[in-house]
Amino acid sequence: MAFLSVDLQFFAQEKTENATPKKKQETRKKGQVAKSTDINTAIILLLIFIFLGLIGSFVGKKTVTFLQFMYQEYLLFQLTAENVQSLFLEITMQTVVIVAPIMLMAFLAAIFSNYLQVGFLFAPEAIKMKLSKLNPIQGFKRIYSVRAIVELLKSLLKIVLVGLVTFTILWFSIDQILILSLIPITDALSFVGTLTITMGVAVSILLIFLAVLDYLYQRYDHEKNIRMSKQDVKDEYKKTEGDPLIKSKIKEKQRQMAMQRMMQEVPKADVVITNPTHFAIALKYDGEKMDAPVVIAKGVDFIAQKIKGIAKNNEIIMVENRPLARALYEQTDIGDEVPEELFKAVAEVLAYVYRIKNKV
Repeated sequence: MAFLSVDLQFFAQEKTENATPKKKQETRKKGQVAKSTDINTAIILLLIFIFLGLIGSFVGKKTVTFLQFMYQEYLLFQLTAENVQSLFLEITMQTVVIVAPIMLMAFLAAIFSNYLQVGFLFAPEAIKMKLSKLNPIQGFKRIYSVRAIVELLKSLLKIVLVGLVTFTILWFSIDQILILSLIPITDALSFVGTLTITMGVAVSILLIFLAVLDYLYQRYDHEKNIRMSKQDVKDEYKKTEGDPLIKSKIKEKQRQMAMQRMMQEVPKADVVITNPTHFAIALKYDGEKMDAPVVIAKGVDFIAQKIKGIAKNNEIIMVENRPLARALYEQTDIGDEVPEELFKAVAEVLAYVYRIKNKV
């Protein structure tokens, strides 16, 4: 029996259930989302090389002009403190003009690739300092884990495929490469730039294909890591919906309070119509304020007996009318007016009650 109990407890704690929407939202707030860094790298490379293809002539002209000016003018400068400072500022400005558009494109591509995967997410908890991350045992487990082996195989595959793509492009351009020393420098630079962009775009497209596969794996791994046990699902349901035992007690308390309020209205009734043993309906009618008699209390069996007991103690007239009592109980709720089809029967009962009260 003890072994069976332990076995059942093990299965209860085993994480076999998919994460609930609440669990997914909590892990997202912590920054734990399905994300592939390969997609970021691939998109950044692709957009940068496409952007270089569009502004390549501008960058090339700026670079050539800067180099010409540097070799023609700066080599003749006298090395003084003022000249070195102005030279440094000029070189910095020219470098910024050339590099800034490329860096801006890389920045925008990084934002786009992250938004494409996880949307807008602000999770300061993900960058919080945690000493548990410095645990060498956990670090050792991460290094020698299945995930680490997958990452190693993935890196080796990328190296092989990227090398194959670049080698293929270089092989088809080998004739032009061999005569680079025989053509003008501007033509050589233009060819090298075009060849570089071609290899970059081809490698980027390959990496995007591999990154999509990696993202699918990362998503599967993320869903696996946030799985819940049956006990976790039950505990979350209790936190969200409340403990069923507590909820039942609250409902029972609400019923008792409603019953108490109803019983407090019985002494205000004009008449109590009975079955006589199973049903009791208390009616009140004020010709100046009401269009029709109103049901202020009703009950069956034990509650009916309590209504009749209170009516007797307060000298409320009770009238036995089995069909009317059943019809009122089934067709009305507390606070409802008497249905139109029952007006005649109720009016006869009230007339009888008023005659008795006048006699008294």
